[in-house]
Amino acid sequence: MEIQLCVSEKDILNCWDVLYALRPHLLQNEFVPIIKELMTEGYQLAFIEEDGKAVAAIGFRYLQYLYNGKHIYIDDLSTLPTVRGKGYGGKLLDYVAAIAKEKGYKIVTLDSGYLRTDAHRLYLNKKFTMVAHHFSKNIK
Repeated sequence: MEIQLCVSEKDILNCWDVLYALRPHLLQNEFVPIIKELMTEGYQLAFIEEDGKAVAAIGFRYLQYLYNGKHIYIDDLSTLPTVRGKGYGGKLLDYVAAIAKEKGYKIVTLDSGYLRTDAHRLYLNKKFTMVAHHFSKNIK
C-alpha cells in the first residue's frame, strides 16, 4: 500500500470522493480550487489508491503555537466507507507521524467531531489523547 502526495490537479480530483465522504458540504466544481488555495497556505494532501482510485486521504499542515510549538495539524482524514477496516486510516496517521518525527516535531494534532466514535477509537489506538475542547463561533 503506497501513500502518494498530491502534486497535480488530477491527484486532487482523484481525492474528491474520499474527502466528500467526510465533508459533504463541499461542491465538486469548487474542490480543486479550494485545495490548490489551501496548498499555497502549506496544506498537503496524501492518499492511498485501490485500482487507480483514491480510497483514503489525509490533509495536513505544519503549524506553530505558543502552547505546543511546531507541530503537524491534521485537517482531514477520511476513508471511503466501502474500504474501512483495512488499516488505511492508521497507515496515513503513521505517515504523518513519521514526517513529524523526521522534522523533529514532538506533536501531531487534530480535531474530531464529538459523535465520530469510530474515528476516536482509531486515534486512541494510535496513542492520541484528548487534551482540549474546540470552540467555534459563527459570525453573521
